[in-house]
Amino acid sequence: MGQERTTARPAPYRGIVAQLVHWICQLFLLLSGWKMRGDWPTAKKAVLLAAPHTSNWDGIYMLAAVGYYRSKVRWMGKKSLTTGPFGGIVKALGCVPIDRSASHDLVQSMSQAFADSSEMMLLIPPEGTRSLTAAWKTGFYHIAKSANVPIVITILDYGTRTIHVADLFYPTGDIDADMFKLKAYYANAVGKHRAKFSAA
Repeated sequence: MGQERTTARPAPYRGIVAQLVHWICQLFLLLSGWKMRGDWPTAKKAVLLAAPHTSNWDGIYMLAAVGYYRSKVRWMGKKSLTTGPFGGIVKALGCVPIDRSASHDLVQSMSQAFADSSEMMLLIPPEGTRSLTAAWKTGFYHIAKSANVPIVITILDYGTRTIHVADLFYPTGDIDADMFKLKAYYANAVGKHRAKFSAA
């Protein structure tokens, strides 16, 4: 488990736009009653594990946290979202297009996306849905292992109204042991809808 951290240091200064976003997100989180905990990691590439995920509000608070930390994230979306008149905007917002109609290997595609990027934080909720799931999906783990990048463990705890950047975890390849360790970080986490989250 990671060390207890009381600070919440953002990433290094990235320019005036990122700084303005930082101030806006800091104010939004303050007015929303959320506290930040944990320093942003120095890794340039990582899979950002975000849980619990039980409400659409989770994404809003998580993106505000990313803005607070002066970082930027990418996320997986249907390829059709990045085509058409608004496709460029969707890409600019961080969408990594996924062709679900083809037989492409998702892990390989995302591993290549990491290889093609100088910096990339890929946001993935392990449950894969806002509903209660009996087991976490393991795609995030396989993507991190294949791309040889760490996993940033972030906890969105409604019990304490704290968004916690808890640790940087490097997959060992022993998925059963690693998943057990990862879930342990979320053992006491409370989702907005408590009955919809389980780290068992």
